[in-house]
Amino acid sequence: MAMAAAATFCSIRHGYGVTKLNDYLLNRYQSRAITHENVFRLDVRKLHSIKRRNLIPLKPRASRNEDQIEHENEVNNISKATLIWRAVKLPMYTVAFIPISVGSAAAYLQTGKYFAKRYFMLLISSVLVIAWLNLSNDVYDFDTGADKNKKESVVNLLGSRTGAHVIAWLLLGLGFTGLTLVSIEAKSIRSILLLACAVVCGYIYQCPPFRLSYMGLGEPLCFAAFGPLATTAFYLLQSGRSELPISGTIVSSSILVGLTTSLILLCSHFHQIEDDKAVGKISPLVRLGTEGGAKVVKVAVGLLYSLAFLLGLSQTLPFYSLVLCALTLPVGRLVSSFVEENHKDETKIFMAKYYCVRLHTVFGGALAAGMVAARMFARRQLPHTVLL
Repeated sequence: MAMAAAATFCSIRHGYGVTKLNDYLLNRYQSRAITHENVFRLDVRKLHSIKRRNLIPLKPRASRNEDQIEHENEVNNISKATLIWRAVKLPMYTVAFIPISVGSAAAYLQTGKYFAKRYFMLLISSVLVIAWLNLSNDVYDFDTGADKNKKESVVNLLGSRTGAHVIAWLLLGLGFTGLTLVSIEAKSIRSILLLACAVVCGYIYQCPPFRLSYMGLGEPLCFAAFGPLATTAFYLLQSGRSELPISGTIVSSSILVGLTTSLILLCSHFHQIEDDKAVGKISPLVRLGTEGGAKVVKVAVGLLYSLAFLLGLSQTLPFYSLVLCALTLPVGRLVSSFVEENHKDETKIFMAKYYCVRLHTVFGGALAAGMVAARMFARRQLPHTVLL
């Protein structure tokens, strides 16, 4: 009887077989006043009996090797245009745009002055320095073998380690020359010293013989370089005065910028853990694992908004900045939830750093816009000097 029912209800014409058979069994046994629990037990027995007779084939669970092969096939099928886009890392250049914008906004809040020519000169020069950082990082990771399986590596795409290396250092020379010229125009020795320290952080992060990123120190160096060092330097260069005091607003703003920038670097490690382990690169994700890393990301996002809230309430940051930064909270939640849900998926987690770039951009933009709005509408100076 069960064989006949299975043959009838598993035909393509009648729809999905298991559903039809289930309905049939339920109707039959309910008519005989059998309880719901017994019907469920009978359904399970009937379905297992049918499966054992191979009337409903079971799909075998993919093995770990098959999952790995599928992942490799997905990587190999990436188009050349996509690889070039990843190698260029255009969204990553917001790490140059945001420190300059926040620093300039803090200077405008303090002095009411803004120098457009300096802003764009600083932006172009900073982009060149960031290009050196990205390109030389690919070169030195190629040397250690960390980028062996990284198809979007510039060295792998160009096929020339020497060419990429020469271009990288030319970019640094051009970029730092531009920063120096602006510092001379602004008559600010402190700013060029701060920027020089930021570049040194970038060098010891990745270049031999230091390579501190291989010791898990990349995130602290990134925080210092793009946060307190670079953001404060850009504030001084936009001030219009050689001895503008360093205020609580610029110090707190630079800390927030450093946090969002470090978050980008942290999330860039998720899909490279195995390659990092193979060459002895002890990144935070190698130490913590993906699950631990996901928890750190969640805490970091919470810390970012908690600091912004406290600094706004204490009037260290303008109230406008507090309100606008609060509006970016959905982006912060998106970063946390995406990493939490996909930290084990090497294909999907690759996008985590781009979600962090989005957070870095909107949060930094909101922070800067709030300071500009505070100066335009309040017409009063909020920060207090904390450093000389």
